[in-house]
Amino acid sequence: MTWNVPNILTVLRLLAAPALAVMFLYFKTPWADWFALILFVTAALTDFLDGYLARAWKQESKFGAMLDPIADKAMVLIALLVIVGFSGVKAWILLPATMIFFREVFVSGLREFLGDKAGSLKVTKLAKWKTTAQMVAIAVLFSQGIFADKFVELTQAMDPHMIDAILMGQIKDLNGLGWVKTGAAFSYYGGITLLWIAAALTLITGWDYFVKALPFLKDDTK
Repeated sequence: MTWNVPNILTVLRLLAAPALAVMFLYFKTPWADWFALILFVTAALTDFLDGYLARAWKQESKFGAMLDPIADKAMVLIALLVIVGFSGVKAWILLPATMIFFREVFVSGLREFLGDKAGSLKVTKLAKWKTTAQMVAIAVLFSQGIFADKFVELTQAMDPHMIDAILMGQIKDLNGLGWVKTGAAFSYYGGITLLWIAAALTLITGWDYFVKALPFLKDDTK
């Protein structure tokens, strides 16, 4: 095991994964949403940074190569668990999340079966785009919780008629309620759209990996 800056960043990203769930156990909204978003975005940025530094400083190692995809998967899957749990298990979030879970479990099992041969199946650019799409979608969905909490905060002392009047422009919007409502809508539907795109890329890359692995799965014939 080599302890250098790239590997330390990878380990920190791995530890940040369960910390996402802890945020919602020890903090209430909106602080939990803010902490989770900041933690997730920071950890996602280290995914680019650790690989870049490892190549630039010639500090690539087997330990880093092994742990990097594990940290990525842990971040994505635990974040999806949190989002699904706090979304009320809505079908349009649950279905793409299930697709992502299925692919990651399937490919991880396939890699374990292939052992050393898995190293010959190179990561494609599409697979990197898949990971990026997953992380962007999750970050946007975390931000939706912040907008939603702010909307509730701003409307606590208002009745439904006043809220409607402000949003329709009949009463001057002094607190930016309209912007918050728009941000909540865009982050929610935008996040779901991005999650479906990420799920599609996830399934495509999973199928591509399976096809490439097929030659190694054939039984020897006499």
